[in-house]
Amino acid sequence: MLLHLFAAGVVLFVFAHMDASLTISLTKIVSQPQKNNHKNISNLLDNLLRGYDNSIRPDFGGAPAVVEVDIMVRSMGPISEVDMTYSMDCYFRQSWVDKRLAFPGDDKDTLALSISMLARIWKPDTYFYNGKQSYLHTITTPNKFVRLYKNGRVLYSSRLTIKAGCPMNLEDFPMDIQRCPLKFGSFGYTSRDVLYRWNSARQVAIAEDMKLSQFDLIATPAGNHTDTIINSDKKTAEYSMLLVSFHLQRHMGNFLIQVYGPCVLLVVLSWVSFWLNREATADRVSLGITTVLTMTFLGLEARTDLPKVPYPTALDFFVFLSFAFIFATIIQFAVVHYFTKYGSGECYFSSDLSSDSSSDEEDWNQEGRRIITEATNGQGDVTRRYQNYSCGESQLIEVIPLSACSIPMATSSGGGSRRSSQPWSPLQCLGRRTAGNDDEHVPVVPTMALGLGPSSVSSISGPRMSIQQGPRIHRRRRKKRTPRFNSVSKIDRASRVVFPLLFLTINLFYWYSYLSRTERIQPLNVS
Repeated sequence: MLLHLFAAGVVLFVFAHMDASLTISLTKIVSQPQKNNHKNISNLLDNLLRGYDNSIRPDFGGAPAVVEVDIMVRSMGPISEVDMTYSMDCYFRQSWVDKRLAFPGDDKDTLALSISMLARIWKPDTYFYNGKQSYLHTITTPNKFVRLYKNGRVLYSSRLTIKAGCPMNLEDFPMDIQRCPLKFGSFGYTSRDVLYRWNSARQVAIAEDMKLSQFDLIATPAGNHTDTIINSDKKTAEYSMLLVSFHLQRHMGNFLIQVYGPCVLLVVLSWVSFWLNREATADRVSLGITTVLTMTFLGLEARTDLPKVPYPTALDFFVFLSFAFIFATIIQFAVVHYFTKYGSGECYFSSDLSSDSSSDEEDWNQEGRRIITEATNGQGDVTRRYQNYSCGESQLIEVIPLSACSIPMATSSGGGSRRSSQPWSPLQCLGRRTAGNDDEHVPVVPTMALGLGPSSVSSISGPRMSIQQGPRIHRRRRKKRTPRFNSVSKIDRASRVVFPLLFLTINLFYWYSYLSRTERIQPLNVS
């Protein structure tokens, strides 16, 4: 029994000792001073804001309040040439001193306040002069904060997406460098009340991971600016504002692939007509028209993303240059085609072809035969009719017109005449060779062309027909009439050299002039 009582007393003693030690430790912790810890923060803020009027600027009636500004750019884009605007996402920081908010403490003591505190203190009415549709990010909460330093300095930071106007000069497009300004200041306070200054530590900072799709950011010059505005009461007032200019250098890779490269290839393709025969009119004309239409489409497509500016851009000059060379190719073919015609200085045939033709005609006349048809009219006049006609492979004779064969015919021998004693088939004419002396007469009628049979020939009477055979001469074999085409024109030969050299020279002058006007600079954030 005594043992149990002793054990219970020991346990009670231990617990009592532990409770006393815990109480002493908590007392020490509470009694120790902590950094940036005030007895009652709410009472401190209430004391600071007691009698505070947020509608009055700091140092009212004295020196103007100085607002220091710095910008941290997180991203930029899109940049539109049609609207002449650009957008950027940034942290916009403003800092000013309000002595009414100073509180005692260490120099490093700061108070991170809620955004509800902004509604109870004064803040500058900053706005963007060239801003369009700018907004504050509010997801998941409004992206802004306020810090208060012991000397009364207030740091106000917010995350903004700013869409501002950027007047662009597109004369050097797409080798241009655009300077997009951002101008901001006080909306209502003049320079006697509020002055804007850039933060001396940093003015405009650019995020290291920022990338632009069509441009490179090469410079961000910033400075102070004072603008003089005439008020409604016709009194001038000066407003303090800050200005920063973002220098953007355009990438040329997209335009080299989509415009410059195809234009050069189309011009080279149009030169293929210089190597085509000048007699291939359809091929050369169709090639020229196709390249002209394609060039027109490329020129119109290149300006879809550009505003309708009244001046030509560098890209317009190159498209027009390519179009002019393609059009000149068509005009060149028209000139070649004009001088290709016979009798205009460019002959198709060789010089000995005319002599061959005359000798062939002489052989025709010497070896030929004639069918002479004599018809007597009512007055006794004799009319002779004859026509060349092929009769076999080795004989050439002349036959009467078909209109003269619609009446009976007879042969003549010596001074008299007799009717044919037997009908003659038209096939005999085609295969008959003359045998005998030169005075032999054979009746021949081209009944095949008339559609008359042998029975119809036997009943023919009326005008008489005779065959006169010329002297028998051994027929020379005619040369094959193969015209020698002069397919390559002197103009085509010269164009093969002149057009490429001229195009190359103009291109060198074009690229040198525009690239020297806009010097290419390395971007700020080079990885």
